[in-house]
Amino acid sequence: MRNRLFRQPILVTGLFLSLTCPLSADVVFTLLPSDGKVFGEPGSLVGWGYSLTNTDLSDWFMSTDLNSDSFSNGTPTLLFDFPILAPGESVTEAFDPVNNIGLFELQWDSSAPAGFVNSGNFVLSGQWWDGDPLNGENFIADAVDTTAAYSATVNSPTTSAPEPSSALLLGSGIGLVILCGGIARRRLATTTV
Repeated sequence: MRNRLFRQPILVTGLFLSLTCPLSADVVFTLLPSDGKVFGEPGSLVGWGYSLTNTDLSDWFMSTDLNSDSFSNGTPTLLFDFPILAPGESVTEAFDPVNNIGLFELQWDSSAPAGFVNSGNFVLSGQWWDGDPLNGENFIADAVDTTAAYSATVNSPTTSAPEPSSALLLGSGIGLVILCGGIARRRLATTTV
């Protein structure tokens, strides 16, 4: 009797917690590039793409929110298109600044110091549905947030030494040939006399 009284509250608590906790994450969220690291010079535009896979075999995943840690020395812009994925479905979007496709972009300030790094996490939120949420199906639960680490580094501006003019090189080469030819003719003239 005493053992049953002890187990009953534990079972009730376990049942309550299992009903109130969100479902486990069956979503694979990765950045493109896969290491989450992007680089660019001051004033340049850098960004991330993404890959998202719903590994659940029966429920639909609907993306609802994407947050990031803060950025400095640049202006961030959200590009994410909030896909809805059927069971087993995947979507991949590479960063494309021309067509505004991808996950996120960062326009570095022209005064961003070389070596400066923004780093943090992108946090994806979503929901589970028993069918297509846009077709009147039923909400099941909020999904567990999924994170992906990122970093963006300011490269040193590329500076190159000016190249010498090709006319100067050509003139120097011709002058050297004439000079060497003149010296060779003098030697030949002195040895034949």
